[in-house]
Amino acid sequence: MAKEPKKKVTKPVAASEAAPTKKPAPARKAPAAKSAKPAGTSAKKPAAKPAAPRKTAATAKAPAASRTRKAAAPTAVSPEQRYRMIQDAAYYIAERHGFTGDNHAFWLQAEQEIDSQLAAK
Repeated sequence: MAKEPKKKVTKPVAASEAAPTKKPAPARKAPAAKSAKPAGTSAKKPAAKPAAPRKTAATAKAPAASRTRKAAAPTAVSPEQRYRMIQDAAYYIAERHGFTGDNHAFWLQAEQEIDSQLAAK
């Protein structure tokens, strides 16, 4: 049997025995110097601005046309968006058929459906 080397066991040091660490004192701001006012001068407030004229009932309301929301113009579908729409539609058609059948036929059917939907818009 070979002798195993002894492991050195260290005792944890209590917090009171540990060397105290000093934290640097926070920097203090110098007090702001007060400006000396000459004797006999008083601080005057600047003159207040005149109030804005009040709006009358006729000018307060905006024209009715500007408040109505304009209908958004139909946006054209990019070729990439059309492709993705067809791709999704072909997937759902194939799913309805249990993913058995002709993938090309599913794609063509999806193309027809998407093109008819886009033409209706």
